Amino acid sequence: MGIRGPAAMPSLSRRSKALIATAVIVLVVLLVGPRFISIYTDWLWFDDIGYRSVFSKIIWTRVALFGICGVVAGLIIFGALWLAYRSRPVFVPTSGPGDPIARYRTLVMSRIRWFTIIPTVLIGLLAGLVAQGSWSTVQMFLHGESFGIKDPEFNLDVGFYAFDLPFYRFVLNFLFVVVVIAFIVSLVTHYIFGGIRLAGRGGTLTNAARIQLAVIAGTFLLLKAAAYWLDRYTLLSSTRKQEIFTGASYTDINAVLPSKLILMAIAVICAVAFFAGIILRDLRIPALATAMMLLSALVIGVGWPAAMEQFSVKPNAAEKEAEFIGRNIAATKQAYGIGPDRVTYDENWTSEPVDPQLVNADEPTLSNIRILDPNIISPAFTQVQRQQNFYGFPSQLALDRYEVDGQMRDFVVAARELDPSRFEANQQNWLNKHTVYTHGNGFIAAPANQVNEAVSNEDDVASGGGEPVFYVSDLRNYESDDYKANAPIKVTQPRIYFGELISKVNPDYAIVGSDNGESREFDTPDSTYTYSGEAGVPLSNWFNKFAYAVKYTERNLLLSGAINNDSKIIYNRDPRDRVEKAAPWLTVDSKTYPAVMDDGSVKWIVDGYTTLDAFPYAQSTSLEDATTDAQQLNQGQTGRTQVNKQVSYVRNSVKATVDAYSGEVKLYQFDDKDPVLKTWMKVFPGSVEPKSEFDKLNDLKEHVRYPEDLFKIQRELLTKYHVDNPQTFFQGDAFWSVPSDPTDSAAVTQGLDQPPYYFVASDPETGKPSFQLTAVLNVLKQEFMASYLTVSSDPGNYGRITVKDLPATPQREGPKQVFSAMETDGRVAESRKNLENTADVTFGNLLTLPVGDNGILNVVPMYAQAKSTAGTFPRLFRVIVRYDGKIGYAPTVAGALAGVGIDPSRVTQIPGAEGVPPAGSDPVPGQTEQQGQTPPPASGNAPAVPASPQRDAVVQKMDAALNAMEEALKSGNFTAYGQAQTDLQAAVQEYEALPTS
Repeated sequence: MGIRGPAAMPSLSRRSKALIATAVIVLVVLLVGPRFISIYTDWLWFDDIGYRSVFSKIIWTRVALFGICGVVAGLIIFGALWLAYRSRPVFVPTSGPGDPIARYRTLVMSRIRWFTIIPTVLIGLLAGLVAQGSWSTVQMFLHGESFGIKDPEFNLDVGFYAFDLPFYRFVLNFLFVVVVIAFIVSLVTHYIFGGIRLAGRGGTLTNAARIQLAVIAGTFLLLKAAAYWLDRYTLLSSTRKQEIFTGASYTDINAVLPSKLILMAIAVICAVAFFAGIILRDLRIPALATAMMLLSALVIGVGWPAAMEQFSVKPNAAEKEAEFIGRNIAATKQAYGIGPDRVTYDENWTSEPVDPQLVNADEPTLSNIRILDPNIISPAFTQVQRQQNFYGFPSQLALDRYEVDGQMRDFVVAARELDPSRFEANQQNWLNKHTVYTHGNGFIAAPANQVNEAVSNEDDVASGGGEPVFYVSDLRNYESDDYKANAPIKVTQPRIYFGELISKVNPDYAIVGSDNGESREFDTPDSTYTYSGEAGVPLSNWFNKFAYAVKYTERNLLLSGAINNDSKIIYNRDPRDRVEKAAPWLTVDSKTYPAVMDDGSVKWIVDGYTTLDAFPYAQSTSLEDATTDAQQLNQGQTGRTQVNKQVSYVRNSVKATVDAYSGEVKLYQFDDKDPVLKTWMKVFPGSVEPKSEFDKLNDLKEHVRYPEDLFKIQRELLTKYHVDNPQTFFQGDAFWSVPSDPTDSAAVTQGLDQPPYYFVASDPETGKPSFQLTAVLNVLKQEFMASYLTVSSDPGNYGRITVKDLPATPQREGPKQVFSAMETDGRVAESRKNLENTADVTFGNLLTLPVGDNGILNVVPMYAQAKSTAGTFPRLFRVIVRYDGKIGYAPTVAGALAGVGIDPSRVTQIPGAEGVPPAGSDPVPGQTEQQGQTPPPASGNAPAVPASPQRDAVVQKMDAALNAMEEALKSGNFTAYGQAQTDLQAAVQEYEALPTS
């Protein structure tokens, strides 16, 4: 009976081959086409914003990596296949007619080129695709700068760990994978062609197969030896003691580090054993060497460090880890900018008695007490200033400062943006969404220390008062002579084409431009407009139209008659997105804000950070965890959280601006000492303007803020790293903690941190008005206040952090205790009870303000919003203050301060309080009659009560009432306390009724 030979490959008809070829082409187009379109449209966009060189550099780096790594991997795999095939045995015995290997062998032999080329190409493509994602690692290696700081263990510049070590790791990991694949490919090929046979007790192995596999295995072990060598350096970012500190510990240096060297030597010996096996023709030696290496890795690499940690270190941890904790403290302060060069400590603050005269004279703080909470008053902006249904404001507004009549004031600011989520049904068609409603209109600012008038009617909070005083710069007034002459904040182009809200509904793009002078963009209810700015990618040729039609899957881009030869498409309109795309190596702050420059342009200011994953010995920090606090509860449409990324180095090295009209992106070097930024500036020359150019822009310098995310990270670290002594640090009893936000019940329930706050107050050093970002820290796991942090945003003192450290005794109330006393005050409780059926009560920011030298003033604005009334919004209802154990409660800041014994004469007066003349009838320049407001003069300040014998007599009455309240509390005489409270309220009303001029 004849033996049936192996089956041959089936032949295909010409038609079948054509169908398969067509299917392959369609598949390639479907896979590659969208990627090509994406690259092409990105290239057009980068060209539009002037950062084409950035995009080109990234693309060509990716292409080079793809090509080099793909070719190297392909050649190694091809070489392994070729050697295994060429060294196959001439005669390969079969195990019988049913031998499956014989069938596979015949099949491979009949298509040997395909079975050689296809694996090579596929593995090369995959290797190239994976490797091209490491473009930034390669570029940082090629252009890395020196830090000028050396690590305490190996005495190497930090630049080695930041720029060189990641590249070496990348190359090593790449070779590891390729060598392992080459070993598997060689093994399979030798097996198919008979170089390896499993028949018999132990099988057989040809000399060629033995040599090839031994060489590859030896190469792998040499790579492993190199990995052990590099592991030594990664120990400096060890997380063995993560619960205490990051960095190499006693065990790492005294056990793990020597073990790496020993294992490296063993790996080299094992590699030599494999190479020796080629000559000795005996695999038992390399097999024994491999077993020895595995055993050594367990005993030396795991057992020895574990034993040392358990029996030597833990019983004496404080002493043995002291040196390494000291290294961690020093490195963390360097890496995060919280060292003595940037942080000043004011020890035993408030230990001395408060001087009332200094408190009463603290005009920069008292005259700027912020009563508008940007997290609460957005509905007021929306209801009063929205104008059209498709305009809107973020639910979380921003704070900035402007100089008005020679005085620095903080303002709640916002751009009146296009909000596509508010479109009505009849506005939802493609033409309206992308060619008619293209931009917002106006810049709105409200002094943060004012409302239009006090709310005195507890029975009807919707009747008026308690709303912001708006400074408006929009299309209805920005060209008027009165506006140009008198407006305190002048805008020359109020149209907002780029902003936070515009991009929140996908797809985010607008078609602008006209070739016949016809304008179709909505501008005002009475006029239309055609964009004349530089932004936009031309749609004048059919291929661009086709590319964007594919990008947005929108056929109207090809068919609509609204697109003409001068049409352009603008997209990626969120300022943070534009900065991130223009500088993909930056991490941007979660917040941005609009500011008016001297030339009248509105620019979004975006803070950019450079970060590192591994700064030797610096504490590892999660960006997301460190920056998450109670503000996340009210982020709304534009809120963002930081990326979930571990870093050990952060610098606010870049200040970026995005023009709200033209979309122009500018990156400015802000920290000219940051080696990471210097490295990226070498990678992308010309993409970041040098520090000298930023220094020329005085208007921009006046509006940069110390970024919140960076301050939150530093605040979290300073809870521990204010401690310099390693022994004290190890014990942890001197640490602080970030308090939860007591004014928000959800934040308390979830344990979310109290956010830091911006406001204008006295500078800790000069006493002059300063725009600051501040926070309070508590004693560890207690509700008592431990310290007060503040950092200046002023150009002359930018970034200087002051830590006011409170003494252990007497203990000071923390935010939760302060707010609890305010909330449970009889007057506050009574007002809430009276309002519960008609209005919702919300508490604003709990501000902690240093006054005088040693005084602490706490302020909380209380808002009420009428129920079941259309168009309502939270209005400032009352102001609550706590000072020196006393609580003031009044419709105005002045009244509340008077209630705690602080002279209110320096406080900005609020019109409408009892006895205070109403505001004049002339609106603020830029405020239209349509808005129906009659705010005070442009300076934002009504005249203060002048000094007089009558005023002094009233102040004495208030002091007497306060003293009587204090004595009544001490004696427990609540009847006397109630009478003193009544006398105090009468004195406050008498003060507010005094003439102001």
